[in-house]
Amino acid sequence: MSPVPKVRLSGGLEICRVLNGMWQVSGAHGAVDKARAVEAMQAYVDAGLTTFDMADIYGPAEEIFGQFNSQLKSRSSETAAPALQSLTKYVPRPGPMNRKVVEKALQRSMARMQVDSLDCVQFHWWDYGDKRYLDALGHLSDLQQEGVIRELALTNFDTQRLEEITKRGIRISSNQVTLPPYMFVPYFIRLLISLSSSDESEVFNVAVSVGSVLCD
Repeated sequence: MSPVPKVRLSGGLEICRVLNGMWQVSGAHGAVDKARAVEAMQAYVDAGLTTFDMADIYGPAEEIFGQFNSQLKSRSSETAAPALQSLTKYVPRPGPMNRKVVEKALQRSMARMQVDSLDCVQFHWWDYGDKRYLDALGHLSDLQQEGVIRELALTNFDTQRLEEITKRGIRISSNQVTLPPYMFVPYFIRLLISLSSSDESEVFNVAVSVGSVLCD
């Protein structure tokens, strides 16, 4: 089996180019059997797909990852456990974005995922008219400097806000965007890549995770 291609983010974290999206266990698609979900994750790791993408709003996704990660380490007590990469999303409701609020949210994710620090936090904001996303990102950047977060990233931010954020000196590792192949917009992608390249960021396309398929 050919090795899974990988990419190194600006903070040094190496991840698979194909991510295991965990939206499917959010509960939005029906009841979730946590035990079966945990068990099913082993096949992905065995295939070399060691990067898992989740969010604090994806139901039990963070907890399922935490249980699997803990079991994997227990089973591999005599040998080195395969290294997993965990990308989660911080998706706060509109409201005050002080340090205490942000830090509490990250602590909750770490407890669920059973980790001491977060490989990558992808920040999402619902309303660009509410500029408090800049406050939240400022605190996230501080927490990154303190070692709580390795990679600080975005999800579904547009080019205007991405440029605004990076001009404030906040280093962004990646921006995960939903762009199914049938909605491909070359200009949009070129602009995003141009902005990201200037700051050593990556652009992730999650077309596969939203079920877009090209057929003959």
